[in-house]
Amino acid sequence: MTPLLVLLFGVHPAVAVGTDLIYAAITKSGGTLAHAASRTVDWRITRRLAAGSVPTAGVTLFLMSRLGHSVDAASQLITTVLGFALIVTAITLVFRQKILDYFANIVGELEERRVGVLTVVLGAAIGALVTLSSVGAGAIGVTVLLMLYPRLPVARVVGSDIAHAVPLTLVAGFGYWILGSTDWVLLSSLLVGSMPGVMLGSFVSARAPDWVLRPILATTLVLIGGRLAL
Repeated sequence: MTPLLVLLFGVHPAVAVGTDLIYAAITKSGGTLAHAASRTVDWRITRRLAAGSVPTAGVTLFLMSRLGHSVDAASQLITTVLGFALIVTAITLVFRQKILDYFANIVGELEERRVGVLTVVLGAAIGALVTLSSVGAGAIGVTVLLMLYPRLPVARVVGSDIAHAVPLTLVAGFGYWILGSTDWVLLSSLLVGSMPGVMLGSFVSARAPDWVLRPILATTLVLIGGRLAL
């Protein structure tokens, strides 16, 4: 959504990210309730991720506020990070299984204490990435979590990642609002438009095989990411 707002509608990068973060907090809250009802959230993982991501989001917002005097510098930073985040997400989408297999063969299963520390570190990395670009908590986060928790069902990994995204996007989105980078009219339009969009997307994705959708999505992300990063 953020790159489309920037490239297609000419929205300022900071406003696009800030608005998308609030939008994500609202929509992912519904997803978290659904996963919690299905008991597919591991709250231990969610807490570990949030312990790293929420403070990092605050620090990132503070550093961005220091760039407030230089609108061009802040805009360029957000755009560049967004571009590279999209490219990394695309690579992760296409090569997730190969990445997981390679990690399992080289490293194997880690001890619990190290897994806990690395989960907090992952949260910190995601916190900075999401705060700057609103991208990174999905494909990238889930892939790394699958490396750290190979015995955990995928549904619980996904549910835990979505649950973690709620406090992160709330904190980051609130920070952008304080910085004056949230468009509430745009947010309302996105929420209204997302309802038929979800229904249409569900209809298409249920009938299109994964091997068709994944390369299309990855190619789109690479093209948009390259356009933003270069």
